[in-house]
Amino acid sequence: MSVREFIERNYLHFNAATVKDAAEGYERHLDRGGKMLITLAGAMSTAELGRSLAEMIRQGKVHAICCTGANLEEDVFNLVAHDHYQRVPHWRNLTPEMEKDLERRGMNRVTDTCIPEEKAFRAIEKHILRLWQKADKEGQRYLPYEFMYQLLEVLPKNEYQIDPKDSWLIAAMEKGLPIFVPGWEDSTLGNIFVSHVLEGDISGFHVVKSGLETMGMLANWYVKTTMGKNLEDVAPAPGADIEIRALSPKEAVSTVGFFQIGGGIAGDFPICVVPMIHQDLRRPCPYWGYFCQISEAVTSYGGYSGATPTEKITWGKLDVDTPNYVIESDATIVAPLIFAYVLKW
Repeated sequence: MSVREFIERNYLHFNAATVKDAAEGYERHLDRGGKMLITLAGAMSTAELGRSLAEMIRQGKVHAICCTGANLEEDVFNLVAHDHYQRVPHWRNLTPEMEKDLERRGMNRVTDTCIPEEKAFRAIEKHILRLWQKADKEGQRYLPYEFMYQLLEVLPKNEYQIDPKDSWLIAAMEKGLPIFVPGWEDSTLGNIFVSHVLEGDISGFHVVKSGLETMGMLANWYVKTTMGKNLEDVAPAPGADIEIRALSPKEAVSTVGFFQIGGGIAGDFPICVVPMIHQDLRRPCPYWGYFCQISEAVTSYGGYSGATPTEKITWGKLDVDTPNYVIESDATIVAPLIFAYVLKW
């Protein structure tokens, strides 16, 4: 029995049924010519989600990614330092003294997995610093993911410690996917970059483009993908200041789905591009055409990551008829199952 057959036979009720429904909805969205943006929060790269996500990218089931700076870099850390990672299966029982011992050994813990400081962070630092300094010297500026694509070009392939087919970042680079990274400074390499600016090794913070520029890039990509036109070629809609809903056009060439893994800035940032285009730019584009969130955050007072999809309708992010699914579970369990279903594994 394949994974797909297993889900179809056994995932019939409650969260399991939603997993099946969301997977079927994902497939329908693609079959109708839709595109899909995936967001990655949490430590999905360290959890080796690339083992399934990379194939989703290669098979054209993913068309853009929004992720935290940690997920962007941790896929590369895993690529070059996997053999030196340490798994801690008894992580729930660690004492503060045990945690301190891990720190002294340079083992940075992410739940049950420790990332080695010297073999991962410092090994990558020497390569990425050269790229930052080269851009600085040449007067060039790049987005965080563009630097990471450059990094993959210069990393010695014989130093890879996993099959490169299991790296979602390599798959994304080969497909030329845009990767939107809000809040990149909240990452190890972001911290390292700041330290080199403060030390004078790089002339200023301008070398890496900001989150605001990332939103601008996302707006351009969204309009181009859905409308088939550049943003500047899409005129403000007549009467847009009166009726925002008039900005969901029939002439759209495609719609973009939103598959959200976890919460936080990786999901909160990109979903806002639609109301920004509608309400602030006063330009037409379709609403998100599909929405699924895998999260352990339950609906709560002020808990944005636990907000229901219907709340997003009030913010102009989803429409009344947007297919939407919320799976309250662990993304490291659920996401690979959905990917396997869509891949017909």
